[in-house]
Amino acid sequence: MSIYQDHTYKHGVGWSTWHFQWVTKYRYTVFNDKQLQKLCEIFLHEAAKRYRFQIEELEVASNHVHVITKLRTSMSPAKAIQLMKGFSSRMLFMAEEQRLKSFYWRDVGKRSLWGDGKFIGSVGHITLEKAKEYVRNHKAHDAKSLLIKESPPFRVGEDVNFNQLLRSRLYVRSTGGISVKTVTFLR
Repeated sequence: MSIYQDHTYKHGVGWSTWHFQWVTKYRYTVFNDKQLQKLCEIFLHEAAKRYRFQIEELEVASNHVHVITKLRTSMSPAKAIQLMKGFSSRMLFMAEEQRLKSFYWRDVGKRSLWGDGKFIGSVGHITLEKAKEYVRNHKAHDAKSLLIKESPPFRVGEDVNFNQLLRSRLYVRSTGGISVKTVTFLR
């Protein structure tokens, strides 16, 4: 399968790979406890499964999290972080409330495991230089296509003999330094 077939969705084709990072509230070292760290990893993977995106790499450090994800093209990176942070926080407070209470003692509904900030960086299958080169060449291609005047071999509603069309010959003429294509089909 080609790389494009692997990244085909209902109404589009594309990549949406992101590097996310966020910290615990007040940068508390909540995940020095290995059991809490493992639970957080499990809940982040569960959030990805539940909301239909993939986690490629995941690291839960003592006071922050790094995640590399592949999102559906219809999901924004901010929404993905919101879902991961919300789901993991809720599940961790449900599973290990007593352990987390030593860090976050507020009442239910007012407490938060994660800080408000986040880092979002796109990760592409091509480099920034390749993308810039593509954009530069794409502009040049568009400029060339404006100069090329191509007429269709037939008009709408006209009966076409495709065998004769395939046997027809193509003539190209150039004027001065600029090449302008005029297509003439002989019948």
